Amino acid sequence: MDARSFAVSYSSPYSPSSAFRNGHHHPLVVNVSSLSNCKILSRHLTQICPSLEVVRMQDVATKHNAVDKESPVENLKDGLFSATSSHERSDGLCFDYRKDESTVSITVVGASGDLAKKKIFPALFALFYEDCLPKHFTVYGYARSKMTNAELRNMVSKTLTCRIDKRENCSEKMEQFLNRCFYHSGQYDSLDNFMELDTKIKEHEAGRISNRLFYLSIPPNIFIDAVRCASLSASSTNGWTRVIVEKPFGRDSESSAALTRGLKKYLNEDQIFRIDHYLGKELVENLSVLRFSNLVFEPLWSRQYIRNVQLIFSEDFGTEGRGGYFDNYGIIRDIMQNHLLQILALFAMETPVSCDAEDIRNEKVKVLRSMRPLQLENLVVGQYKSHTKGGITYPGYTDDMTVPKDSLTPTFAAAALFIDNARWDGVPFLMKAGKALHTRRAEIRVQFRHVPGNLYNRNIGTDLDQATNELVIKIQPDEAIYLKINNKVPGLGMRLDRSTLNLHYAARYSKEIPDAYERLLLDAIDGERRLFIRSDELDAAWALFTPLLKELEEKKIIPEYYPYGSRGPVGAHYLAARYNVRWGDLGLEQ
Repeated sequence: MDARSFAVSYSSPYSPSSAFRNGHHHPLVVNVSSLSNCKILSRHLTQICPSLEVVRMQDVATKHNAVDKESPVENLKDGLFSATSSHERSDGLCFDYRKDESTVSITVVGASGDLAKKKIFPALFALFYEDCLPKHFTVYGYARSKMTNAELRNMVSKTLTCRIDKRENCSEKMEQFLNRCFYHSGQYDSLDNFMELDTKIKEHEAGRISNRLFYLSIPPNIFIDAVRCASLSASSTNGWTRVIVEKPFGRDSESSAALTRGLKKYLNEDQIFRIDHYLGKELVENLSVLRFSNLVFEPLWSRQYIRNVQLIFSEDFGTEGRGGYFDNYGIIRDIMQNHLLQILALFAMETPVSCDAEDIRNEKVKVLRSMRPLQLENLVVGQYKSHTKGGITYPGYTDDMTVPKDSLTPTFAAAALFIDNARWDGVPFLMKAGKALHTRRAEIRVQFRHVPGNLYNRNIGTDLDQATNELVIKIQPDEAIYLKINNKVPGLGMRLDRSTLNLHYAARYSKEIPDAYERLLLDAIDGERRLFIRSDELDAAWALFTPLLKELEEKKIIPEYYPYGSRGPVGAHYLAARYNVRWGDLGLEQ
């Protein structure tokens, strides 16, 4: 096919240049491979900016030859060189290809919800406070609630806090940030409402290159409607468009696959950012650094030296009014299938080719696909019941008004998982997650094997577990990494003591640890996908848990009841004992 050219001429009524005010046209020449491509691109360009006039160069040449003998190239040259500079016409034009003049528009869909108020807006402000956001950015709240810009700013301002290690005046920074926040009310399934949002966004973009990020802080049943409307009515026409999707990503393999298909009708995979905020936590991100950049750990990271790995998540409160949502998912879907399984995949993966997102996610998928199918015999489920302690009565799960009285939904689960590959064959990975337990924590515990032929067995006694080296990575709260070792107690006798080599983050680093949402939002803006979940990764995770969940529900397994504020069901201890493991968080030294 022969190459063809066409000229795009524009005259902007908003330009301060007299040449533009007088209607002078300045051409932009583009080569395309065929007439059909020329027509397609022409139609697309005029949709982007109605003030564009698209003319084929062949037609220009014919027209000029008919009027006078002057070369069309000379006419074109005159038009190009008489145009005003790019700095003069930066406002109001449909095209400005300078990178520093691009803008990012962040739309929080579901802006009136708790997640937006408590996490998303504060994270965006923290990024702004740390000068991490682009020069030109605007934040939009979109929800069904009727609200003015001032009301949104007032709502958002109540949850904003400033970094403690900065000197800038906090109130000034808040005012600057809030002035960039706007609100638009609309339905999540209305193309017209999103088109109105698009108009508002364009007003603030002022002709710059348009990059748009949509954060879906809404129930999963309206994800696809919102994505359809955002994609068709409010996506960028000359920059990137990305969508952050909050969990849950379905309830099982089938619903997850249906959600993925629905999203991919309107988005490419690289536009979809499935967020799991646990992957943005400082200690989780440090996990691969700890392993791959320290020679002392990497050789030990296998079945030869590691006896078991424990992934523990506990909350010291119940559902507290969220029972209606929680009852539809349960602790396995809410915590195990995503947060803990993602951490397990990062922990157990082979060394990736590079730190590139795709290389890391490829290795995580390999781990998930190598995992043995979960059996009901390797699972314990529980549900918290009412308990009175210190004169205070704590309600049971089914005492929540939003939960059915006969609900069998587990609020606690413990499971033993296995990875059938050369590195981890036979090593139990024990997961435990629960609500209304005795403490709040999230941690990884790596228990190493006993020292063969230990010289000091007589000094240790019969409880060899007390002498086992253990690496603990405390994800929250009070972030820390510590290693338990055996040590001689100072004195004349030979008495051994279990000591801790402790990297306590608050003591070691004065800088405040960023919230996980800050890191993930910044990565989404930068296009960094390393900490987001790919569709095949999601498929592999659901393939592992879906058969077990169906069996659990079909057989109507009754959960073991445990008192509010206790350590959980006794069955979890029997499960660990089956694999000769003691839960690391239950000892005196934690």
